[in-house]
Amino acid sequence: MLARAKVNLYLHVTGKRADGYHLLDSLIVFAETGDEIAVRAGDDLSLTIDGPFGAGLDAGPSNLVLRAAEGLRTLTGVKKGAAIRLTKNLPIASGIGGGSADAATTLLALIDLWQVKPDRTALYALAEKLGADVPVCLDGHPSFVGGIGEDIQPAGDLPTTHILLVNPLVETPTPAVFKARSGDFSPAARWAQPPKSSRELAGFLATRKNDLTAPAIVVAPIVADVLSAIAETKDCLLSRLSGSGATCFGIFETAATAEAARQHIKSHYPNWWAVAAKIAG
Repeated sequence: MLARAKVNLYLHVTGKRADGYHLLDSLIVFAETGDEIAVRAGDDLSLTIDGPFGAGLDAGPSNLVLRAAEGLRTLTGVKKGAAIRLTKNLPIASGIGGGSADAATTLLALIDLWQVKPDRTALYALAEKLGADVPVCLDGHPSFVGGIGEDIQPAGDLPTTHILLVNPLVETPTPAVFKARSGDFSPAARWAQPPKSSRELAGFLATRKNDLTAPAIVVAPIVADVLSAIAETKDCLLSRLSGSGATCFGIFETAATAEAARQHIKSHYPNWWAVAAKIAG
């Protein structure tokens, strides 16, 4: 199963709780690219990791994929095992929900493999315990997310839109980015009706922002270069940072223009990671 990349099209920090967690308002979508999760029957739970970015991950019990599997086994009372393989195609700590999507997809794959039907509320409670972004990745649809990630509301059907994801292969750890953030909080800024075209979507996003952009640039100044490089590609409708970075994205009307932009980026910055994909539903 494809663990699709999660993209924050906008991200407003709306407040901060007493326990230190920040409150957010964000529009989250999923790109048709990402890590891959494969499962097969096994005597116990095991995890192997491969893929271009697999070397940086620990396959031990602390891995989010194994924690998701163990959590589902406890939730459902299943005694079965599974051999799980994670093919890591997304850069690590890149602001596009790789670990969260991996955990959510593991839950879905094992529900199918083990033929179990966990209670929906309990399943989403497990997902929330695994991480703030896991519930929305489990849902897998365009969504407005509030609170610390637990408040998920459908955003409606999006127009056909293509996206270019670019990462300079520099990590921007989320705690460090939030620590570098200063200034006022932003209001929630959701739409009443979904846009009817990718140009309308870009126009809507142009009146919103990612409040973590400036602190991400403090942590990794190269983020500013990535944003500029994407914005300068032909036919780019909008250039933004996703989440806490360092992955940035560009919005395009067609697969051809997104792919042409990807090729342009790779020709000028061959050491950067760049993928063009369609935004899912």
